Amino acid sequence: MRNPALHPDGPHGPDGHCGPGGADRRANPGPHGSAPGEERLARAALSRVVEPGDEHAGRWLRRYGARGFLDRLLDAPPAARSAGDGGPFPGTGPKRVASWRVRATAADPARDLEAVHDLGGRFLVPGDTEWPSQLDDLADTRPLGLWVRGPADLRAWALRSVALVGARACTPYGAHTAADLATGLARRGWVVVSGAAYGIDGAAHRGALAAGGATVAVLACGVDTPYPRGHGQLIRRIAEQGLVMGELPPDSHPTPSRFILRNRVIAALTRGTVVIEAQHRSGSLVTARAATRLGRHTMGVPGPVTSALSAGVHELLRDGADLVTDADEIVELVGDMGQLAPPRRGPVLPRDLLAPATAHVLEAVPARGPTPTAVIARRAGATPDDTLAKLYELHSLGFVERFGEGWRLTNTTTPGSNARRGGP
Repeated sequence: MRNPALHPDGPHGPDGHCGPGGADRRANPGPHGSAPGEERLARAALSRVVEPGDEHAGRWLRRYGARGFLDRLLDAPPAARSAGDGGPFPGTGPKRVASWRVRATAADPARDLEAVHDLGGRFLVPGDTEWPSQLDDLADTRPLGLWVRGPADLRAWALRSVALVGARACTPYGAHTAADLATGLARRGWVVVSGAAYGIDGAAHRGALAAGGATVAVLACGVDTPYPRGHGQLIRRIAEQGLVMGELPPDSHPTPSRFILRNRVIAALTRGTVVIEAQHRSGSLVTARAATRLGRHTMGVPGPVTSALSAGVHELLRDGADLVTDADEIVELVGDMGQLAPPRRGPVLPRDLLAPATAHVLEAVPARGPTPTAVIARRAGATPDDTLAKLYELHSLGFVERFGEGWRLTNTTTPGSNARRGGP
């Protein structure tokens, strides 16, 4: 049984010529590709046949190649098709194979390729110059191909990318933090990758776009099917300014399992994953743990200990993830050697610059009322002459003032702290 749509050399002869709208035209690799058109066509078909992350399919794909996998699936004799472990795919259950076969007979990869081409997109496969080689770390769960919309080069962007993920029902703190981190990363030339969902994902994408930076949305559906629908405009903006991509062909809809499986691509594509808010049972933690297994950096932003939305992040941090609070700390982990975050310390106050003996006298000056020199000297454990000399020094620096026969602290306000961002 052969599906003519899967065989570009089908009924029109070995050259595959079937007119302006034929399968050969729609299967061409285009300017972004270097893989053969037949391989691209077969992988486009398999992206509709096989669910993302199917290890059984990945194993047979590695053994037979995309074209051989399809041929073995569709052209096996009836006896072999029902022979269970003795069939065309030993070790793969007959129900799974039957499901593949039903989808394969209905697949029209040339139509799918034309649909994404009409959107200004493309279908990337391993072997293309734009294919991100780090996805190969997924082994048999590696995507069959990637449907991509947007003007940028995915491979180049992925080399300098960070995933920001978290809760859909996030708090204002989480949304603000995600946007702030994304803006900071974008301004430092990093690409922000997320899943275009409500909550943290949307805030991260918007933060990067607001800074005029680069962002990538990895969808669990077709790139022509914006989901969630409330983010339709956001996803269109990302397609214009960044990249929208996914494993599923056009007109594919998301399912709960596809969301979870999508997360492995986010983890593999990026240099590291930052979780901003997540409960104990959260898809964001799936992304982070996949990043850990793949040897990527795993980071978490702490939240209030009373917040259930931060409980999963805190668990992640206890398990060894790196704690980060701003873009500089993220770049220190995922960036090049020497890209260190500024030191975090309290402000340098004027009294910190005093000599120890002078500071000791200052501490002996009571907070209220003028105090005689002799009393201050006794409290400081110094002679009256040394104490008086230090009081005149403190007076010249503006710390104390003379009032009659005594001394008192100058009534000035201590400068505010710059401890959050650190100092020079």
